[in-house]
Amino acid sequence: MKEIRIIGGGLAGLALGLALRRAGVPVRVSEAGSYPRHRVCGEFISGAGAAEWEALGVASIFAQAPQHGDSAWFAGDRLVLERPLPEPATAISRHELDAALARELEAAGGVIQCGHREPLPAGEAEGWVLACGRPKQLRRWLGLKAHYHGLPLRMGLEMHLGRGGYAGLTQLPGGRVNVCALLPAGPALDAERCDLLPAQLARCELHGLAARLREAAVDPHSITGITHFALGWQEESSGALSIGDHAAIIPPFTGNGMSMAFQSALASAPALIRWARGELAWSAARAAAVQ
Repeated sequence: MKEIRIIGGGLAGLALGLALRRAGVPVRVSEAGSYPRHRVCGEFISGAGAAEWEALGVASIFAQAPQHGDSAWFAGDRLVLERPLPEPATAISRHELDAALARELEAAGGVIQCGHREPLPAGEAEGWVLACGRPKQLRRWLGLKAHYHGLPLRMGLEMHLGRGGYAGLTQLPGGRVNVCALLPAGPALDAERCDLLPAQLARCELHGLAARLREAAVDPHSITGITHFALGWQEESSGALSIGDHAAIIPPFTGNGMSMAFQSALASAPALIRWARGELAWSAARAAAVQ
């Protein structure tokens, strides 16, 4: 059985590793960071659920995660809509989720090398999968995320639409609220780190939300941001297989970003398993995995 090498130990890379290990495929994951860690993420999963968790063997991780069924929508500081979601969505912190998936993968026999990102080999990069997030590109978007305590919500999910950007708020266990925003990049603000997210929201004329965050208590360790990324299909850079955000990025608006990471891993696993067993050439496995 041939080994699959995965660069990137986020949701897509860990989920793929688990799917492969459940089929007996040797897996090695190279992760530049370490666990646990905070990620820029809405921490709100819509579009994936029990079927995906059972397929990966990780249903226990989500057993205590809250299910939200309602939402409130704001335009600027004005409430414009309160509406049930089409189906309940799962709220879970990436700080806990990534670490739990990594433990499951290691328990299943997968190897994770943290603090390490191995360079791709030249040529076809047979058996290599890129799950290392968004390729860096000079674009105008800025993503920011932080956890807050003492921030009451109107509904399990709040969406705030501002001038040129928006923010989503999700209730997490333990009284925490995840605030994640997609904002237009601009000149650097003269703001303290703990005030960076409220200051950026005010720049988008979300003054009421900015005031609410300033009245709440931010977890300074949860503050994180990303720049230099583009939405849509990402550029192919090698003969490796790309999955998750390294393949395509949808606007982080619907809760489907996290579900797509799991679904892309599960969708690509069968072809990779056949390659590992010697039943497909790499080019055929790669083509089948992206169909």
